[in-house]
Amino acid sequence: MSNPNSERAGEKTGRIVGMNSPLQSLEALVRCESPTEDLAACNEVMFVAAEIAKDVLGTPARILQILGRPVFWWGDESPAIVLLAHLDTVWPKNSFQPIWDVTGDVIRGPGVFDMKAGFIQALYALKGITGSVALVATSDEETGSAASRELIERLSRQAQAVLVLEASLDGKVKTGRKGTAMYQVIVHGRAAHAGLEPEKGINSSVEIAHLILKLASLENSENGTTVVPTVVRSGNTTNTVPDLAVLDIDARSFSQDELLRVDNAIRSLSACHPEARIEIQGGLNRPPLQPSSTAELFSRAQEVALSMGFALEGAQVGGASDGNFAAAAGARVLDGMGAIGSGAHAQTEWASFSALETRSLFLHNFIDVLLNEIQND
Repeated sequence: MSNPNSERAGEKTGRIVGMNSPLQSLEALVRCESPTEDLAACNEVMFVAAEIAKDVLGTPARILQILGRPVFWWGDESPAIVLLAHLDTVWPKNSFQPIWDVTGDVIRGPGVFDMKAGFIQALYALKGITGSVALVATSDEETGSAASRELIERLSRQAQAVLVLEASLDGKVKTGRKGTAMYQVIVHGRAAHAGLEPEKGINSSVEIAHLILKLASLENSENGTTVVPTVVRSGNTTNTVPDLAVLDIDARSFSQDELLRVDNAIRSLSACHPEARIEIQGGLNRPPLQPSSTAELFSRAQEVALSMGFALEGAQVGGASDGNFAAAAGARVLDGMGAIGSGAHAQTEWASFSALETRSLFLHNFIDVLLNEIQND
């Protein structure tokens, strides 16, 4: 591989230069910060990715606009094998420092693990591959894939296999994922002076506190069901009975029935004060990724890994991805095909330098096996 201390790439100078190794390519993507909410940044990272693809694969990628969001697309229009990625990250610009660092086997930078390294591994895995395959990368995965969901489902219904380049779990691919639901509960109370006449108010903070306890009781460890109150916002001044409180809720489960149970319970929430009003926003997002959707591809991937001299393990995890949508659409799916490292969404985020090439070669061999099987059917 190249010198980790390469000069900055990815500047919009008409063409990206020096993208002749996976590490340099990854540096260009990481330095082009791309928080989901920054549409201009997401468009820019797609440009960088398209330039890298042209350098690495010799043929250009397309940048589509789907419901106002950019989508990277390299390969067939109706692929038998879909390599599914995303290039948006959770990091606001300049919030992760240093923006790029390589020390030994550790690469650090915003989104390097989740999941720009996975995208680069997929891109290099396609070198020398011939057949019906496409690498597709979206720009709204971190916020629920509202714009790209329909595209993912359509591709998945037509594909023979969907390989998701989300990061691995300590090298393990992901054979199951929880489904997710996101809610916002808004309590409308009534303001009053907290010292002079608090009895004339309806305290939204007190109301939201009661609701938080009700929500926590909805968890079910037997099915891995979690209902987590996260962000709470309430009140305006220290001497006023708060008239408005807002609560965000993150719910997850391996069981769709459990998600429906939680959904019904949240929509049935009631206030303690008879004059307080509750408003519920949000709902079910991604369905669970069931092991039955990954079993066949996981078995084949294990065979490929053994032929290369290592054992491939799988794991079921709490986080969701676009692989959940692909499986629900009926596709054979294998997730967690991306980076080795850890620290997704945390300041400790890192990806393995050596794994860029080893996992890319594994993915190349796996794609080749699947294409041969498809062609011989």
